[in-house]
Amino acid sequence: MQRRDISQSKRWIVKVGSALITADGAGLDLEAIESWVAQLAKLHTAGIELVLVSSGSIAEGINRLNWSQRPTEVNKLQAAAAVGQMGLVQAYESAFKEHGIGTAQMLLTHGDMADRRRYLNARGTLTTLLELGVIPVVNENDTVTTAEIRVGDNDTLGALVGNLVGADLLVILTDQSGLFDSDPRNNPEAKFISTGRAGDPAYLKMAGSSGSTVGSGGMLTKVQAAEKAARSGTSTLIASGREPDVLLRAYEGEEIGTLLHAERVPMVARKQWLANQLQMRGQVVVDAGAANVLCNSGSSLLSVGALSVHGEFQRGELIAVETENGEEIARGLANYGTADVRLILGLSSKSMPGVLGARMRESELIHRDNMTLTAPLKAD
Repeated sequence: MQRRDISQSKRWIVKVGSALITADGAGLDLEAIESWVAQLAKLHTAGIELVLVSSGSIAEGINRLNWSQRPTEVNKLQAAAAVGQMGLVQAYESAFKEHGIGTAQMLLTHGDMADRRRYLNARGTLTTLLELGVIPVVNENDTVTTAEIRVGDNDTLGALVGNLVGADLLVILTDQSGLFDSDPRNNPEAKFISTGRAGDPAYLKMAGSSGSTVGSGGMLTKVQAAEKAARSGTSTLIASGREPDVLLRAYEGEEIGTLLHAERVPMVARKQWLANQLQMRGQVVVDAGAANVLCNSGSSLLSVGALSVHGEFQRGELIAVETENGEEIARGLANYGTADVRLILGLSSKSMPGVLGARMRESELIHRDNMTLTAPLKAD
């Protein structure tokens, strides 16, 4: 997607960070929310199908509970999220109602994405809401999650929602103007990245560099989210939410923010689901030959190329495929559990029956239909 194509897109995911909709120490900034909703309403009228991913529930909960500072205990963070979610949804519902637009609340966790049935149910609900002209307001269910309560997590959630509904564009609104090649606070010659390719390893390095404002401020999660979004053909725009009418200006094709466009052919739905799982049960390390075949030939993973296995997993569970250098290149559903994989490491398919006996089922460790490549896109 190029900037000139944005006005022709049909489905957007818009993620608004908590820094944009919360006032310092005073909970939600209702005036800011009304401003966002006014822009979204105009896009909705123009025919754009919208899903809003919004942070802010914990900050609002802290304010409603009259706490002087953000707690560190997980149970208190969960309690704050539960209290604050009420105010967050009420604020959006009231603001959209002024424009005659219906809204719906959806609370998701990474568990909803990991379970195939729940994943499909979530996709069905979201697509139905969009067909009905309703704008879903999505947040992570911080009332029950633990490790997911961290800065920038909704960037990933926005990308996963984009995969769910096959969005054309993911817009990540933040308090930064976009991606720079170095810290502009320390380097006056820092170059602003206007456009690029989602998943480019160079951008991941820029965003995660030591001492970088874009790294410490959460830009890395945004660049990683763009890579995830690209798996379904979704391009990503990272822009400052403090720019007046930023959404409308982006829609009109103005060169604002950093546009990371998706160049790869969208994965089929099942492989998108596999690629977006955040937790693996184990890893299989493969030699250079097997890695080359997997990445360039679209083949299944055979035991002959496997060097070692780590973790404890059962048949049918999700595992990662890694190189000897520790780089993940693929992930998929294992045909054998850890104990059996240890027995057949380095063996040819013809030798497997003699070792596994009646437990021999398939000749592959992971069949290509149950595997997807996850290695970063290489620059041309």
